[in-house]
Amino acid sequence: MAANAIDQTRRMLSLVTYLRERPGAHVADVARAFGITEDELISDLDVLPMCGTSFRGGDLLDIDTDGDRIWWHNPDDVAEPLRLAADEATALLVAARAVATLPGLRESDRDALVRATAKLEAAAGEAAGASSRLSVTFESEGGVFAEVDRAISERRRLWVRYYSPARDELTEREVDPIRLFAVGHTYMEAWCRLSEARRTFRLDRVVEIRLLDEHAAPPELELRDLSEGLVQPSADDPEVVVEVGPGGRWVAEYYPHDRAEELPDGGLRITLRTPDPASLRRLGLRLGSDGRIVEPRDLADSAREAATAALAAYEGV
Repeated sequence: MAANAIDQTRRMLSLVTYLRERPGAHVADVARAFGITEDELISDLDVLPMCGTSFRGGDLLDIDTDGDRIWWHNPDDVAEPLRLAADEATALLVAARAVATLPGLRESDRDALVRATAKLEAAAGEAAGASSRLSVTFESEGGVFAEVDRAISERRRLWVRYYSPARDELTEREVDPIRLFAVGHTYMEAWCRLSEARRTFRLDRVVEIRLLDEHAAPPELELRDLSEGLVQPSADDPEVVVEVGPGGRWVAEYYPHDRAEELPDGGLRITLRTPDPASLRRLGLRLGSDGRIVEPRDLADSAREAATAALAAYEGV
């Protein structure tokens, strides 16, 4: 079972201490010590250099690896006592109070956060007073994230009502969550009991979510490598050809494609692959006069019929 976000944070904090005490540690040894794969460790190491001792940037962890060994070039910088400016203390207190209110947060984590916040308030002095006049309200995605994170940590099944934009419909399903990840948006990878297959759900499209008492038992699956992005078409997927004018060139930037050929009018002829060509019908409608689906023919006809029906509805109004 993949680690949830909180477990990963704990691991990365421990990793800082571990690497400080073992300069030049071997990747294989560190991965074995933490019970993770070498790819997972490298992923953590890609994140650590973005962390540091200041909210303003700078003072970042200078950690790199050649694939075999790990080197930390400025460990002494982290050892220096941390001194927060007033705005940094305020931001940290506001964030801590907001996270403590998240639904689904484990009580042990909530209690630890409350204790840490109290200590920070005592140390912050006047800044603590300023932070008490500020508050943060999480959008619904924050609550969904917390429920999914809790379901993963407790290995429990979830019931979700999910909006699928490709089919413009709401479905209700039970899923066994596998992991949370972010690629532009935040997603849950899960075993869907409705389709009996692995599915990916974007959290901001979860309309409703409920933690169930049933034990989650997804099949043993190899986690997909997402380093090249969420959508990674297969060479066996059906081919779709879209022609766009100058106003539709964004399609080549947004959709992974096999090739994009320049057209005389400044547009593009884009060839891409997708396991579900019907999911691109909405793309055809969105393009309007800026483009059209050329192949496969049945998809092009379907998009044209949908556009005609939409226009007829407007004319009726």
